[in-house]
Amino acid sequence: MLIVIFKQFFLLGCMSFGGPAAHLGYFKRHFVDNLQWLSQQRYGQLISLSQALPGPGSSQVSFAIGVEKAGVSGGVAAFLGFTLPSFLLMFLLAVSTHQFNDIYLAVIAGLKLFAVVIVADATFSMAKSFCTSYALKAIALLSTLVLILFPQLSSQLLILFLAALIGWGYPLLKLNGEQQLAVTQPTTIKKWPLMIFAVLLLISFLPLSSLAQLFAPFYQAGAMVFGGGHVVLPVLQASVPSLETEQFLSAYASAQAIPGPMFTIATYLGALLYPSMPIIGALIATLLIFLPGFLLMLAFLSSWLQLAERPRFASSIAALNAAVVGFLAAALYAPIWQSAVHQLWQVALVVCAFVYLRLVKPPIWWLLIAFITIALLQHYYSL
Repeated sequence: MLIVIFKQFFLLGCMSFGGPAAHLGYFKRHFVDNLQWLSQQRYGQLISLSQALPGPGSSQVSFAIGVEKAGVSGGVAAFLGFTLPSFLLMFLLAVSTHQFNDIYLAVIAGLKLFAVVIVADATFSMAKSFCTSYALKAIALLSTLVLILFPQLSSQLLILFLAALIGWGYPLLKLNGEQQLAVTQPTTIKKWPLMIFAVLLLISFLPLSSLAQLFAPFYQAGAMVFGGGHVVLPVLQASVPSLETEQFLSAYASAQAIPGPMFTIATYLGALLYPSMPIIGALIATLLIFLPGFLLMLAFLSSWLQLAERPRFASSIAALNAAVVGFLAAALYAPIWQSAVHQLWQVALVVCAFVYLRLVKPPIWWLLIAFITIALLQHYYSL
């Protein structure tokens, strides 16, 4: 089973372009719709928990899916599979002095268009699943509008807080058709992951050796950053002054261009921080930035799913899921659509691909290859 989990997540890790919003769409389509490893309800619960914790949201969901399937070892297999392609690419980019040419830029343009289709499909699909009443649709719509107008991290946190509060106060906001399940046992939090998380966080702020101080900011960022890879960049830039601004921007651009989790920006930066042994630096930085989020996910996973069976808590989760749909819709508009679609033929291509995906439901890699091919043909045709 561990090999199966690793394989499935490795394949997704090779083609998961578009950032966390797109990743949630890939996971839903693959593990909920196709493989049926978990239900729509359970998937929504995992998303809501990842949104409530610091760390890389989509990677935490992948870890939780692995844990649901085969325990902690399944979570580790899911993490390794999903992260390995991105880790290898980011490491090669960090240690290479190769200057990418126009063909590379053309491929990236095609992948951005591909991400538009995937995020649009995820938004549509999750809206159907989670916005099952007028109240939930209103929460999703307001969430979208607020994040388009005020795309700050504080806006995201405020929306999540208000959505959970509204769901708690108005129990009618619950998943349509879901039965209220009785809680047969008290909610429990796994203490050992929480203790490891707290001890490592405390140690990271203590006077350490020069090497430990070099990499401590990666654990601190993973433990305290909400909002994913877009937010972790300025945090790391402020806490790792030994690297130049240009190096941070190169790391961010590389993370945007490749598949997989954006938190592998730590892979790039770790290799630069330890140039004598870049692979060691990349491994340490990558593990440290992902570890806090996984420890917290493991600590609260069981209690969160038990609490989700309570009517008021289930109502809050339903409201949180509706808010997440708004997050997806806002991300679809900015930056995904704005950075990818600039011409009328691109609009037509995206619309046609979206309709084809919804009606025919082809393998994702078909569309991936098609968009890369179209981007290359357009590049050569325009020369």
